[in-house]
Amino acid sequence: MAQRGASTTDRPTRYRVSARVTAPGVATGSVKERTIEFDVSRASSDELPGPAELLALSLGACILKNVERFSHLLSFAYDGAEVTVEAERQDDPPRFTELTYELRIRTDESPHRVELLHRNLRRFGTVYNTLAATCEIDGTIVAEPGIDPSVERDASDGPRGQRCCEPSRPSHGD
Repeated sequence: MAQRGASTTDRPTRYRVSARVTAPGVATGSVKERTIEFDVSRASSDELPGPAELLALSLGACILKNVERFSHLLSFAYDGAEVTVEAERQDDPPRFTELTYELRIRTDESPHRVELLHRNLRRFGTVYNTLAATCEIDGTIVAEPGIDPSVERDASDGPRGQRCCEPSRPSHGD
């Protein structure tokens, strides 16, 4: 369970998950009120993700969560985002040596604002920073024009096109 709203003087944020083997080569992880089935077999499953894919997925989830987070902090308008992550692994010793990603985002924001978003994604992502401390991460952001004006935006999305400076201390990202 995560402790939300902790300041730098409070205890660190904590996360808790559990996992158990449910069948030969298959395990289930419990996170909050959800379960995720994954591969724990000696060989790789063609159907279930293994730990390596889940780690790469965690980086993708971190990037997308922070796109949403920084879209509010920076009043950055976008209609959709998707990320593809690739992980390179060496065998001896077994570890990731490089993670690469491509983030595609539908926005009419200027190239400068797109780069500001990307800089914040790289700087304030918890999973991103943790992985970057152990292996190289290289990523690109591709802005695709085409915000759909028919999509209704919540008032909390902020005024479209408002310029904002880079925050000096945002809340915790994942």
